[in-house]
Amino acid sequence: MTRFLILSAVLAGPALAGDTSPAQLIAGYEAAAGAPADAERGRALFLSTQTGGKPDTPSCTTCHGADVTRAGQTRTGKEIAPLAPSATPDRFTDSARVEKWLGRNCNSVIGRDCTPGEKADLLAWLAAQ
Repeated sequence: MTRFLILSAVLAGPALAGDTSPAQLIAGYEAAAGAPADAERGRALFLSTQTGGKPDTPSCTTCHGADVTRAGQTRTGKEIAPLAPSATPDRFTDSARVEKWLGRNCNSVIGRDCTPGEKADLLAWLAAQ
């Protein structure tokens, strides 16, 4: 019983950098969505212009650009490392960071939290770039 409690406490603890991979995140979001990821839907969501979010961020490409293997830029001019794991190998390896930025960016661009299915689709497309 003591081992179970210790293991439960460790697993419930804060996420650590390097605690995951793009494939693990995708699998988790797929499980939560109850459906497989679709990279084409992720591409379409990433590239589309939205109307529900902030007017100055109508699309993911506003800051990240359409080529996710290249650096993007915030509205204040700060460089954003490329989103594609092929260009930034440690991208999507920290689950807490992924959730933080998906939460902020989904709300900014589409005006709501992304669903687990949308997260799986986005990451499937980004991981393929």
